[in-house]
Amino acid sequence: MSTAATEQLHNQAEGLDARPLHEVAEILAEAQQEASGAARAATDPICTGATAMAQAIRAGGTLHYAAAGSSGLMAAADALELGGTFSIPAKQLRIHMAGGMPTGVEMPGGTEDETADLERALSSIGPNDVLIGVSASGTTPYTVAGAKRAKAQGACVIGIANNPNSALLNIADHAILLPTPPEVVSGSTRMGAGTAQKIALNMLSTLMAIDLGHVHDGMMINLRADNIKLRIRARQIVTRITGADEDTATAAIEAANGNVKSAILIAAGASDLADANARLETTGGKLRPALLSLNTQEKQQ
Repeated sequence: MSTAATEQLHNQAEGLDARPLHEVAEILAEAQQEASGAARAATDPICTGATAMAQAIRAGGTLHYAAAGSSGLMAAADALELGGTFSIPAKQLRIHMAGGMPTGVEMPGGTEDETADLERALSSIGPNDVLIGVSASGTTPYTVAGAKRAKAQGACVIGIANNPNSALLNIADHAILLPTPPEVVSGSTRMGAGTAQKIALNMLSTLMAIDLGHVHDGMMINLRADNIKLRIRARQIVTRITGADEDTATAAIEAANGNVKSAILIAAGASDLADANARLETTGGKLRPALLSLNTQEKQQ
């Protein structure tokens, strides 16, 4: 057997196929729960990586997600949510998945060894950008090649892997080791390793959004309200934070052209959209100090 942690046999693997399915189900559930705790061992590099991502967005840089196979699906799932959840502009996001994003029910396999297309796609990556490379083994040629190219061109590299001392982690500026136990089905890293990767990616992007000022009291105040559900959520956010009634919140959202942060300030007493935007500009997009500036102004009057 390989010495890689992600290729080892689980301690309950023997006779697994001969057990009743309900017993196997319990083993699978316990293994997933154990894997979910792996990110706790990596909170420091996750936080520093998130800070680097926020700095890239502020500087007009791009976040490049690079991965293959199931790790690619985890990376893509995170990247695809950033527009609707936090209004990160599409021009600042790139997904590089070995073989391209699946369009059917089959995942490309051999393409994880092909690196030429990725290196061409990263030809313009630079110091304002961040590459987030994800690989359970930490040795996937596609992902490692992307990390090397990004590093050579001055970009920041965040590496997420489930094996220690792997190539990806050794290259990374922010090395996120997720020490998941062996998979119940050996090598099937879409299970425990994938669970831990998704948690780490969700933490990175959420912490980035908090750093950017896109979260207030656990609410996504920079969401893109482009459907009925999100328009309702936007109105609820404005009413919850300001205490305004629904009609006032709706009017504020309309006055702010759908910008939830500005709408909150208008509902809280900003004179108009220009005033709200100026306050946000002063605070670097952070709502809490912008609201405080309104409260301070009211007290002085």
